Amino acid sequence: MKKNGNGPKAYIDNLLEKDGIVVLPPMEAKESMRLITQLGYAPQMTMLDPWYNRGTGGVREDYVDYILDIVSNISDNTNHFFIWEFPEIVAQFINRIPSPLEFVCWLTWYYKNNPSVIRGWRSSQQACLHYATKEAKMYPENFFNAQQQLRFEESNMRFIPGPTSVLEEALIVGFVGKKEQLGHPSPKPEKLYEKLVLMSSKKGDLIYDPMAGGGTTGAACRTLSRKCILSDMNEDYIKIIEKRLKIKRVPTKILDALKLEVA
Repeated sequence: MKKNGNGPKAYIDNLLEKDGIVVLPPMEAKESMRLITQLGYAPQMTMLDPWYNRGTGGVREDYVDYILDIVSNISDNTNHFFIWEFPEIVAQFINRIPSPLEFVCWLTWYYKNNPSVIRGWRSSQQACLHYATKEAKMYPENFFNAQQQLRFEESNMRFIPGPTSVLEEALIVGFVGKKEQLGHPSPKPEKLYEKLVLMSSKKGDLIYDPMAGGGTTGAACRTLSRKCILSDMNEDYIKIIEKRLKIKRVPTKILDALKLEVA
């Protein structure tokens, strides 16, 4: 693509510099991934939180292959990759995420306040798989207290303690997380996403979420001074993101100059 000071790349660069967050117009995840690749962006971290093949979003018999096909469009263009699902679903992905991404850790989001009235076991967890390239750096020092930070800076630590792989944050439901209940059917807590952002990036790094839902990734990035590109195929969710983050989407006409070939 030719460099153009007035083109889509310059427009998005300006938004990232000015606001730190870019919201793309509604588009499929694959289209969004190919767009940012075409524009030359290589996110430090990519967050993928698809619907869980039930309820809102419907059911697909080819769900696992469908999601893997989406992932194949970003796997060689990001250093860290997180994918969310219920445990029984995410287990089907564990050895199938395309290279050069390699499995790092199985994370568990634990909560006690699920109001489910289903007779039997009451669900209290969701799962997230963390993948990264061999060269990707992790930042456990972002979780240090003041004393640990001082010892770290003085190179006086025998080992670097990181957060546990069980992340406890209350489910956003009822009176919990009222400020984050903006119309999305299953929002993740901002504090939960902050942990993933902190482990995988430093201030100023670019984070990307092609299934951004209610915009939690963007909210976490704004709090933690990361840059962020968000997209979603759902017009209603884009409107929620715009309202939540007080930012307007990139006008479709800005991207019209790009001819995307999405298989």
